Amino acid sequence: MAQRVSRAKQTIKAAGLRFALPVESERAERLRVVLHVLYLVFNEGYLTTSGAAPHRADLTTEAIRLTRLLHGLAPREAEVAGLLGLLLLTDARRVARIDAAGWLVPLDEQDRALWDAEQIEEGISLMTRTLGTAAVGPYQLQAAITAVHAEAATAKQTDWPQILALYGVLERVSPGPVVTLNRAVAVAMVHGPRAGLAALGTLDSDARMAHTHRLDAVRAHLLELAGDSAAARLAYQRAARMTASIPEQRYLALRAAQLEDELADRRLTDPPGSHSRKERP
Repeated sequence: MAQRVSRAKQTIKAAGLRFALPVESERAERLRVVLHVLYLVFNEGYLTTSGAAPHRADLTTEAIRLTRLLHGLAPREAEVAGLLGLLLLTDARRVARIDAAGWLVPLDEQDRALWDAEQIEEGISLMTRTLGTAAVGPYQLQAAITAVHAEAATAKQTDWPQILALYGVLERVSPGPVVTLNRAVAVAMVHGPRAGLAALGTLDSDARMAHTHRLDAVRAHLLELAGDSAAARLAYQRAARMTASIPEQRYLALRAAQLEDELADRRLTDPPGSHSRKERP
């Protein structure tokens, strides 16, 4: 990497290039690329894609620092404010994502007292000042969704209909498989897990999801909510095999093992020929 940076500097020097703001016609596209890179850097820090570390605070901190700097330089850019709000609101949950033993803790089981109240307040304030001042973009919408989660005192108090409505807008503004994946969870929380699974089924033929564990991980969660423990266990196992993140492997394998124990207990207690499954509320 050092050699690449050195070669890039030499190329810039030899070409006589200047560091200057792009012309107005190029500015929007250049800004979009910068925001996307900052978003990816933060995501890799918050959800490491490989290795033993559950997160990398150096990456999340640097992404927030650079986005804050960009917001200071372009305070009227709604999507810059949206990205900064999204990063702050998401990072506010970082401490609660890992328990004392190093296990991942899903959002609905996190101790919300551990969430960073100052970051949440700043993120929501950014959204309050920004929404409605310009054309809505994907970062503003994602920040608004994250703010709804942050404003709920408990998981049960989460305003899922509002989140589903926001995902509907996001799917129109910035369609993609990850948006559909997340929207399927919101569908499940509003209309039931079977409806969520139906929404998820639209991604089965999407080649962009072929090499990620997230489709099987979400499917496993929704199958578990629907009471189909056997299918959920298999989906958790498939997801665990596909991820290179050791903390995620451990979490997904644990969920599969817990369901295996549940199925074993059920076989001991259920009379022969009884295969009734009850969908969870």
